Amino acid sequence: MAYLLHLETATDVCSVALSKDDRLLALEENTERYRHAERLTLMIDAVCERAGIRLSDLAAVSLSSGPGSYTSLRIGTSTAKGICYALDKPLIEVDTLGALAGQLRERMGADTHCYPMIDARRMEVYTAGYDNAGRRVAPPRAQILDADTFADARESGRKLLFIGNGAAKFTPFLAGTDWEIVPGRCTASALVASAYAQYAAGSFADVAYYTPIYLKPPNITKSTKKLL
Repeated sequence: MAYLLHLETATDVCSVALSKDDRLLALEENTERYRHAERLTLMIDAVCERAGIRLSDLAAVSLSSGPGSYTSLRIGTSTAKGICYALDKPLIEVDTLGALAGQLRERMGADTHCYPMIDARRMEVYTAGYDNAGRRVAPPRAQILDADTFADARESGRKLLFIGNGAAKFTPFLAGTDWEIVPGRCTASALVASAYAQYAAGSFADVAYYTPIYLKPPNITKSTKKLL
């Protein structure tokens, strides 16, 4: 029996889950933007209290690894590392895009691919491709969406599903296809299955050297004020 803590901070949703092995025990989510730093540790306390355990009872901490919001990923990473260092617990990294795609696996046929999409500003998203077995068929990338995106799938007639907070951007380009945008968002509950499988296999990240998958540098606005 293993209690696992799961942190999802890749997007504007701050989500924390606690599981016993691969069974979800508690979930806390906050959808207010820019509240991750303020809410995350309180949400961790809340799921532990609901499950009747202490942080010291944890077997490991799992973390959504990105891509996503630069600042939000850093908050999740620093919190996860702090717990792992303080309590000498292993860290498990879970592919954010893969966890999103996993929510649609039961809807996917043999000739269906899923492209989860995380908002990356304007018409750009972070995305990757996955088949119905959860295998990655296209690498993570920052993709500007237009009518030619996924042209190979259009030619082959492959069915595509899209999910995530950036998927709606592709709506104008769905005409003439049977592709679907399916409601769904990043949630810590989607980390449970992969995290437990990695825990059982002893597959852990190096806490000291772990960094999230950013794909792009932070978006920093330069001041226009003149220096005196």
